[in-house]
Amino acid sequence: MRRYILSALFTILAFATASAQVSSKVDYKRVSPTEIDVIYTLTPQPGWHIYSTNIPAGGPTSATFEVDSKSGVELVGGLKAGPGAKTVNDPIFEMQVSWFEHPCTFTQRLKLTAKDYNLKGYLRYGACNDESCLPPQSVNCSVSGSDGPSAAASDANAKEADKKKAEAENAKTDPKNALMPADAANAAQQATNNDIPVETMDAEAAAALIGMQLAGDSLAADSLAGDSLTVNATATDGNDHAKWWKPVINDLKALDGENDYGKMSLWYIFLLGLLGGLVALFTPCVWPIIPMTVSFFLKRTSDRKKGIKDAVIYGISIVVIYVTLGLVITALFGASALNDLSTNAVFNIIFFLMLVVFAASFFGGFEITLPSSWTNKVNDKSEKVTGLLSIFLMAFTLSLVSFSCTGPIIGFLLVEVGTAGSSILAPTIGMLGFAIALALPFTLFALFPSWLKSAPKSGGWMNTVKVTLGFLELAFALKFLSVADLAYGWHILDRETFLALWIVIFGLLGVYLLGRLKFPHDDDNQHTSVPRFFLALCSLAFAVYMVPGLWGAPCKAISAFAPPMSTQDFVLDKTQVEAKFKNYDQGMQYAKQAGKPVMVDFTGFGCVNCRKMEMAVWQDPKVVKLLNEDYVLISLYVDDKTKLPEPQTRMENGQEVTLRTIGDYWSYLQRTKFGANAQPFYVLLDNEGNPLNASYAYDEDVDKYVEWLNKGLQKYRSK
Repeated sequence: MRRYILSALFTILAFATASAQVSSKVDYKRVSPTEIDVIYTLTPQPGWHIYSTNIPAGGPTSATFEVDSKSGVELVGGLKAGPGAKTVNDPIFEMQVSWFEHPCTFTQRLKLTAKDYNLKGYLRYGACNDESCLPPQSVNCSVSGSDGPSAAASDANAKEADKKKAEAENAKTDPKNALMPADAANAAQQATNNDIPVETMDAEAAAALIGMQLAGDSLAADSLAGDSLTVNATATDGNDHAKWWKPVINDLKALDGENDYGKMSLWYIFLLGLLGGLVALFTPCVWPIIPMTVSFFLKRTSDRKKGIKDAVIYGISIVVIYVTLGLVITALFGASALNDLSTNAVFNIIFFLMLVVFAASFFGGFEITLPSSWTNKVNDKSEKVTGLLSIFLMAFTLSLVSFSCTGPIIGFLLVEVGTAGSSILAPTIGMLGFAIALALPFTLFALFPSWLKSAPKSGGWMNTVKVTLGFLELAFALKFLSVADLAYGWHILDRETFLALWIVIFGLLGVYLLGRLKFPHDDDNQHTSVPRFFLALCSLAFAVYMVPGLWGAPCKAISAFAPPMSTQDFVLDKTQVEAKFKNYDQGMQYAKQAGKPVMVDFTGFGCVNCRKMEMAVWQDPKVVKLLNEDYVLISLYVDDKTKLPEPQTRMENGQEVTLRTIGDYWSYLQRTKFGANAQPFYVLLDNEGNPLNASYAYDEDVDKYVEWLNKGLQKYRSK
């Protein structure tokens, strides 16, 4: 559903600062003559959370304190988190994690061991919201002085000397080798030493050969695994490296303007509202009112032109009323609040319960009506005034009287388009489409009164429309419950459970349409009309279509609604995609020689939505074929904590940044080349490092993803 019209602004902000979603400050507190506390205070923006300390291995980024250099100082214990952490069960990592949703503190105590002391260090932490994660962030600190103990601690100095010696040895290692998987590098080196043919090696070992070449090693190889390509045994051309790292932010923005992947267009929202209004017309609360209202306007005056004019004004009044409702919703919730609610577990439960209540109302369990006093007061007022105000109040009366039928449709429409994250105008545009559809028959029947004679008469078919809507609202309610279920890790609505419920719902809808299931307001008519038969056929066929999904079939038609495949216990097809390159330069060099385009996947070990995309989208056979056969896939983990041989400094936006880990290295690449900072983030490149299509973020729509990949492939082949 979700992506955002404000994404361009977010991209600019993300490029400007790596920690825009979390503000930080550092305080220093002298707790004794020989002890100092370094206190970090972090404040996340609404909707974001910061992970606490002691997250188990294999989980999200844990808060830690790291040291760049120190003398005359020792750490006392580990980093301590302040109060207020919330512990939840993460279904993706299958472990309990703790995070802070409000301002929090982390404290590291230092012990002074010499009169002159100095420490340079940093706090490293991870932050996420329900849509994306920031790469591991760092907040620097510096402690120095000459008021420590008069006697130096010889043991501390000895340890420091040993550390510097070890760092000097590590500095001899080429940085690029540190970015290469150790097992692959060893396999490549062993293959070279023993004259093992490279074509018999796996792709990772072949990639390691390229990595060694990038580092300047003079390794000879005749071909790469499985591709029969000549490999130059020289280091990468400096021009290639410069082209691959050249910023393409403006190019991506231009492409993002052409393609709106993951966003619901305003035209689509308008059409969705129009469809909702057309459905509302055929409910028992609206359809019977149309001929009575049109006849009233045509008979209230002998001047037919004036009657038509009044009916047109009546229709315009309906549009004004519902568009005003959309504007009020936007004003109350703000530009992005409804989108923020789209992944909020509590509000998804509320949406679920609301749609279940609407469904029960449509089934005939009760009627959702506004207080009758409201309708009476508005109706009385319309009779006492004249002119345009009288017509407007009559339209307002229609809105109140028909609420029991239109309310659930409007509620579903507002929830669906409001949480789509498309635009601050989404609710208003949706209401505009709804109102036009609702007002159109009043105007048309006034202009062409003879049409009233051929219009369908009121009857039991209108209740069939209501009950059918009840089934649909009940089905969509499960979508919102699924979001909450994934967030809290309840596992009460895993994929097979969700599919089983949808199979039952649409199966019962088909049975109802065939007249074998009755609700309180249904008549006793025994025959099944032709339209009902075909609708029943479609509903039952859809139920049968979902049955293979219980055994792991992708069921593409519902991929946007069903929980991810990872929640399903039994899956027959184990097809997977796995990146063979975890190094950008290695992957680009391989792609250049293989003559293939590249997909760069900026991901993270602690990125929940990255795992969702991999499990829900990358397992689709069409995606598997494209990524495994037509693209070179490079996955760069921005939270990889593997240390670089030595910290590297870079200038970014006029400020000096320090890259300490491989994750920092790839995060810097993402920010400076692509102007983005959140994960998951996918971009398609040619062999020169230029984008082939718009970037792609979190959106589990498989068809959109395949379309995105195919468009990039076509552009690459056309060059």
